[in-house]
Amino acid sequence: MHSPPMPLASASLWTTAWQQLRRNRLAMVCLGIIVFYALVAVYAEGVYWFYRLRQQTPPYKVVEFESRFAQPSWRHPLGTDSLGRDVFRQVVQGTRIAFEVGILTSLIAIPIAVLLGALAGYFGKRVDDLIVWLYTVFDSIPGLLFILAIAIVVGKGLLGVCLGIGLTTWVGLCRLIRGEYIKHRDRQYVLAARVIGVSDWAIMFRHILPNVLHLVIISFSLRFPGAILTEVVLSYLGVGVQGEPSWGIMISDAKLRLWQGHWWELAGATTAMFFIVLAFNLFGDALRDALDPKLRTAEAKTA
Repeated sequence: MHSPPMPLASASLWTTAWQQLRRNRLAMVCLGIIVFYALVAVYAEGVYWFYRLRQQTPPYKVVEFESRFAQPSWRHPLGTDSLGRDVFRQVVQGTRIAFEVGILTSLIAIPIAVLLGALAGYFGKRVDDLIVWLYTVFDSIPGLLFILAIAIVVGKGLLGVCLGIGLTTWVGLCRLIRGEYIKHRDRQYVLAARVIGVSDWAIMFRHILPNVLHLVIISFSLRFPGAILTEVVLSYLGVGVQGEPSWGIMISDAKLRLWQGHWWELAGATTAMFFIVLAFNLFGDALRDALDPKLRTAEAKTA
């Protein structure tokens, strides 16, 4: 038996969305900034593993006491810290940490949200009641405290931070996916698939999921900067990444020396964080406007 074809809107949605994004200059600038940061993160990841495999001290950890508190120069574009370490190299490595946190937490949160939201919305009844109760319980726990608890149990470091953020940020997307599946489960293409004997799992993930995938992509673009900011806060509190330069650790260390006039360490970390968070937020808003069928329909009517 052949499965019924999916709605044709799925294919044209991405083409229309990309054309709309290309006309948005601000969105393209933000996309360029995101790509630039991603390339920096890939470069920093290569540097990290190159020196780790060779069991050598990486350049961003090299201590030079004679160069302590050096002001920005050609040799040190963002100066040096209290141990003589190059601040610019630490900011670059902080980009690696930020992207690792954003990607790893998304790989944890998004599958949980999609799976539970799909089960609740498609099957309904007791399955829906159980999943709604589950995410209501998670949503009632203060997020930061839950993340701190998980990080303490697992241990300080990147793993604890990623698990904590990933296990506490799936509820919003789960609600959205559940609502979309409730709307799609009684549509004609789903009913036709049931009639010809297509399995429930195939209907859920081969037919309905492509029609709600835009919500997943929008959620990823909007939650990415949130994960970065959460990691910065945790690192600032001393629970985050250990032994590696994180923007939160840099800000925490720099605040003690700001009153002495050593502003470059704080400025480097906060500026790098500001631009990536701003770019993701603006691009996420533009992506939502381009992919959300309701918004595009409203624009078409007003036009």
